[in-house]
Amino acid sequence: MEITVGSHVWVEDQELAWVDGVVTSVNGNEAEVETINGNQVTTKLSKLYPKDMEAPDTGVDDMTKLSYLHEPAVLHNLATRYGIKEIYTYCGNILIAINPFQAISHLYDTELMDSYKGAQLGDRSPHVFAITDVAYRAMNNEGKSNSILVSGESGAGKTETTKMVMRYLAYLGGHAAAEARTVERKVLESNPVLEAFGNAKTVRNNNSSRFGKFVEIQFDACGQISGAAIRTYLLEKSRVCQISEPERNYHCFYLLCAAPPKEIEKYKLGDPKSFHYLNQSSCYELVGVDDSHDYLATKKAMDIVGISVEEQDAIFRIVAAILHLGNIAFALEGEDSSVLEDDKAKFHLQVTAELLMCDLEALETALCKRNMVTPEEVIKRSLDPLGAAISRDGLAKTIYARLFDWLVKKINVSIGQDPDSKCLIGVLDIYGFESFKTSSFEQFCINFTNEKLQQHFNQKPGGIISLLDETCMFPKSTHETFAQKLYQTFKDHKRFVKPKLARTEFTIVHYAGEVQYQCDQFLDKNKDYIVPEHQELLSTSKCSFIASLFPSLNAETPKSGKFSSIGSRFKLQLQQLMDILNSTEPHYIRCIKPNSDLRPEIFENVSVLQQLRSGGVLEAIRVKCEGYPTNRIFSEFLERFSILVPEVLKENVEENVACKSIMEKVGLSNYQIGKTKIFLRAGQMAELDGRKAKLLGESAKVIQKQVRSRIARKCYVRIQTASICIQTVLRGQLACESLKFRKRTAAAVKIQKSARRKSASRKYTNIKSSAIVVQTGIRAMVARNEFRSKMQNHSATIQAATEEEEKDSGKEEEDIGKEEKDNGKEEKDVGKEEKDVGKEEKDSGKEVEEPEDKEPEKQPTVEVQEKEELPDPPVAVLEQNKPDKTYVSPDKEQEVTEESNEPYHIVEEISSPIQDVLTAEELPSEVEQLKVLLIGEKKRADEYQKKHAEAQELSEQRRKKLEETEKKVHQLQESLNRLLFSMSEQFSQLKTILQTPSSSKPASPPIARVDYFDNSDNSDASSTGSDFAFPASGRDSANNSCPRPKAPQVHVKDATATEITGTADSDKEGAFDDYF
Repeated sequence: MEITVGSHVWVEDQELAWVDGVVTSVNGNEAEVETINGNQVTTKLSKLYPKDMEAPDTGVDDMTKLSYLHEPAVLHNLATRYGIKEIYTYCGNILIAINPFQAISHLYDTELMDSYKGAQLGDRSPHVFAITDVAYRAMNNEGKSNSILVSGESGAGKTETTKMVMRYLAYLGGHAAAEARTVERKVLESNPVLEAFGNAKTVRNNNSSRFGKFVEIQFDACGQISGAAIRTYLLEKSRVCQISEPERNYHCFYLLCAAPPKEIEKYKLGDPKSFHYLNQSSCYELVGVDDSHDYLATKKAMDIVGISVEEQDAIFRIVAAILHLGNIAFALEGEDSSVLEDDKAKFHLQVTAELLMCDLEALETALCKRNMVTPEEVIKRSLDPLGAAISRDGLAKTIYARLFDWLVKKINVSIGQDPDSKCLIGVLDIYGFESFKTSSFEQFCINFTNEKLQQHFNQKPGGIISLLDETCMFPKSTHETFAQKLYQTFKDHKRFVKPKLARTEFTIVHYAGEVQYQCDQFLDKNKDYIVPEHQELLSTSKCSFIASLFPSLNAETPKSGKFSSIGSRFKLQLQQLMDILNSTEPHYIRCIKPNSDLRPEIFENVSVLQQLRSGGVLEAIRVKCEGYPTNRIFSEFLERFSILVPEVLKENVEENVACKSIMEKVGLSNYQIGKTKIFLRAGQMAELDGRKAKLLGESAKVIQKQVRSRIARKCYVRIQTASICIQTVLRGQLACESLKFRKRTAAAVKIQKSARRKSASRKYTNIKSSAIVVQTGIRAMVARNEFRSKMQNHSATIQAATEEEEKDSGKEEEDIGKEEKDNGKEEKDVGKEEKDVGKEEKDSGKEVEEPEDKEPEKQPTVEVQEKEELPDPPVAVLEQNKPDKTYVSPDKEQEVTEESNEPYHIVEEISSPIQDVLTAEELPSEVEQLKVLLIGEKKRADEYQKKHAEAQELSEQRRKKLEETEKKVHQLQESLNRLLFSMSEQFSQLKTILQTPSSSKPASPPIARVDYFDNSDNSDASSTGSDFAFPASGRDSANNSCPRPKAPQVHVKDATATEITGTADSDKEGAFDDYF
């Protein structure tokens, strides 16, 4: 078919497999498609498939009726029918059955069976009854055996479909309903028994058959069921001992755990969670399934198929024994021996021996030891715990496999076979093609079966199974050696692939795709032999049923056990099955699982398409397309394609002639004209549709050209009128917006002026306040320095006075005699002086305790005056008592020394003039008094010297503290200079803002002056009057090699007395301390 622009096609999609769309452009071999999802896809033309736009909305019941018989058309048809709950569809003689995962009413009732009885295939809607009826009538009419092959993956509904087939066969060839235990009833009731012991929950299905089953239903000459036989293939024995999440073991274990309490107590069972073979997965129950009810139904089915009560009891004893056997755990004893792990293991061992009716010690020995046969003797070898566990699991698998085989044989014997029957209908319920993340020996055998059924598997002589048997014969062979043999043997085979970097894996290219297999357990799973110790143990069981499952070994049988290949046996069974199928007329039913979640009304395209490929449906479609896959009755063909040759309808000719004329006019050949239909080769229908689409497209272009021209003219006039109105409105709106913008601009300018003026005023106020604080602090610092200098001078004066007193002490000794007379008076004066000094100390203490803000402006002094007039002293005394000399009390000096942190108070002694005249009579007493006074003065001098030394030490300490304080002050000055430098930048910015010309900005006086000068001119920059200048930052040192710009010099106007609170020195000091 020619793909053109506008063609409806199917294009590949990762999520939906195929999605329909319309071709938007064609560029050479590629086309751009707009899908129904709105996506743009570019792909090659060879990967596009045409879509039938005239297909019915409900789909077709036979996909050979599709105009285009290809993958996307088949998939879309199945999805359409599944959406309206039509689960059956024909593809020629193949019936496709899609699992609905829900009950559909009246789909399998007796009335529907009666409607399909004798009906031709295709007369009624597709159904499993129709395929079964065709096989039954072909057997009766032609006298040839037929077979119905039901295939599909796990969860597709094979088991239920097989039940419906056998149910319809029992309806067609059954006996009267009054007859009890008829053959057909036994056949139907055998399903619950086999399902209980051969089905299990898997990841994909809640009731998956873990074995293959072929049921032969035999008929007599009258078409009545006369016998039946059931053949099984490849039971999955490994499931007995090992299951994975979220699967379950075989149903029979859970049914027995849900039995009535009496039987549970009899078999010493309990919760399934307490058994090792069941608790490997957390799934113990199935939704919508009652295990206790199914247990009773299974026992009833056993009654119908002829299993006695004693046999049923023995069967369930074996099932219970397997559960207890799995709970026997082993522990290491010595280096390589094993013993029972604990009392719990001993309990389960005892229960297992009781249920199997065998010797307890013999059972333990069979599990923990192994006999080695040598030419001289038989040696018993102990097994380690791992070997004992493997031995335990091997015994459990062997017992269960023997039990399942006995059930199949018992059912066949109970049903009975008709040796005189010449015709049969075989129903094959076989596993479908499987490809898992980890595919092992079971998947290999299953896919081998499907290859044989599809007749695509060309086995090479000495194939994989033969090579596997050969490897198993060598005791030291491993899965790695088996893999290496595979790589060497099949390295050139086109269907064998060795994965990269793989050592124990291989890939086989099957008809349904590639499957990668892991060789890890191929050897173990292929070996099917029983341990002689186990055989001898169970053959001596006191239970006749168990002993019959394990007949005693012949004398010729080696004691070490005889190897039997499961693969070879399965291969032989499969060949026998193929021989039976080749002798019958096959009918195919392909079961499809619509989704992986097992939920109704969900159709996953990718999953269904993969099943169609693996089930051979698409291969059958390919074969169909090699003939005449498409046919139409004449009237439908003319109605659909008469537009290609319109003149044909004008002529009054027959329909077959008209159809032939259309095919000749379009140039197609190799078609066939029947009596009522025309048969077309593959692709011819698509060619006709392509030419029809091209003709319709050209005609549509002409119509579109005229219609679009008229529509465009009307649209142009309408747009022109509307645009004029819109322009008028928009221009008015633009004018209004322009006016609003200009108003907002003017208002913004006014707001900016006010904001800038306010910001400048705020900055000025902040700078002014900062300058006042800085001035206050610096002035306080200067005052402290001056005060400290005065104190130092005062201390020097006191020291000088002391030295002068020592020099004059010699002269005073000469006048001691004269002064003795006045001792009494001097003592009185000294007492008065001491009192005055005490008063002065109290006054000075009060002054120290006063707050700093009340510090007086002048330095405090102590005036000591002589209240009594003294006689004229000698010249030395007169010189001592001159009023211009300063005398400081010793107590006062001590106070000044100790309280160094407080301001120093200078005590000044003001002496009054002494009487010039001393009487001769009073002179001796005065001299004595002076001697006493001199002695006292010497003592005081000594004390003063000691105190002076202490004062010097204290002064030295304070000097060191003063130096540290000066360093901190220096650092503070540097920080202050940096602050002022930053303030100068703000001044310059403020000056720039204030000097900006503006018509509305009033003139204002400058706030600060910023001068730039060199470091060399710093000596000339000084404060005059009330201005205070700060030098540039110390960072501009001589170490800088490159010239630097002049540092800013800030001159701040001095604050007046009204702007500063408090003028006293104490206020300055307080402001300075608060600031720093």
